[in-house]
Amino acid sequence: MRFCIVGSGAVGGYYGAKLARAGHEVTFVARGAHLAAIREHGLTVKSQLGDFTVRAPAEDRAENIGPVDVAILAVKTYSNPEALTLLKAVAGDHAVALTLQNGVDSVDEMASAFDRKRVLGGTTYVAAALARPGVVEQTGTHRHIVFGEVSGETPGVSDRVRQIDEAFKSADIVSETVADARVPIWEKFCYLAPFAGFTGAARVPIGPIWSDWTSRHMLVEAFREVEAVARAEHVALPEDVVERIVAYVDSIPHTTRSSLLIDLQQGKPIEIEALAGAAVRRGAKRQVPTPIMSALYAVLKPHSRGTARI
Repeated sequence: MRFCIVGSGAVGGYYGAKLARAGHEVTFVARGAHLAAIREHGLTVKSQLGDFTVRAPAEDRAENIGPVDVAILAVKTYSNPEALTLLKAVAGDHAVALTLQNGVDSVDEMASAFDRKRVLGGTTYVAAALARPGVVEQTGTHRHIVFGEVSGETPGVSDRVRQIDEAFKSADIVSETVADARVPIWEKFCYLAPFAGFTGAARVPIGPIWSDWTSRHMLVEAFREVEAVARAEHVALPEDVVERIVAYVDSIPHTTRSSLLIDLQQGKPIEIEALAGAAVRRGAKRQVPTPIMSALYAVLKPHSRGTARI
């Protein structure tokens, strides 16, 4: 299949490189030093699963990209105004667009750019970072994508989702298809929005928060706030979604930092609007109280565009 990766940083670069190594036609969209490095040296992945380098086209302009079957959106959500314009040009009249972004707003934002019937929703579980221009480093071995239709017009798993699933699996990507992509997207959001908010506001990894009774209790209550918003949005989350999240947090290393905390510590823009901000706005719309998420949003919003290093 022919793929275009709109946002070829850590996550997009990793999955694009896996697809290219498996023989799929992949074009990376990048800019600056990262673009130059990919063009000159290829894109390298360093991983416990094995290091490798792929050479594939890299562009920063949509008009230089030929027809594709699937355009994957993997930029940070605060870059969407520019990225969605490029995505619309790349997708043309026929390509399917798949979002792997954090948060729950991405599908609607993509649908505002072009036909919602060509939008697929997804979420991913992978720990990766851009070590330097042209080099993606995977920490751990998770490489899981869950995705499916979001238009509500296709019962079950569609043929196009199955075809993309086969392409992912051929590239050693752990791929899971679902009939309603909103469920896994919101399930991750119930965990990620509070987790990012607490680690970011406290400026510490999860360990000190999870080992303190008061902090842990408040974090679990924040999970429940976001769950209540999801149910008000008529998302069919598992009944035990919070218990599943608690078990997951119990299992992760105490040194685990959210990507929001990492960006905050590096003085970069943070995805606060797509995480805590989205939970607060959607809660207000549905008249669901979100006092903990609102406090986290207020504390972190001043840092949304980046700050000096902390």
